[in-house]
Amino acid sequence: MITCEMGSESLIIEKIKPIQGVREVTGVFGNYDVLVKIQSAKIEEISGTIIANIRRLEKIRCTTTLVCAN
Repeated sequence: MITCEMGSESLIIEKIKPIQGVREVTGVFGNYDVLVKIQSAKIEEISGTIIANIRRLEKIRCTTTLVCAN
């Protein structure tokens, strides 16, 4: 879940879509602005994607990660 600068939601969504492992990205309303679903068999890959590719994008203020295990 991502909180970004006001008005940058569409830009953030377009930059996240092509990132490897991203299965879904959409704008949402409420405490967060963008919801991203990332899929991988390894938690290290998910962590790496968030740290190296998502958190470094300009206009992102905060990320919150929920891990689902099947």
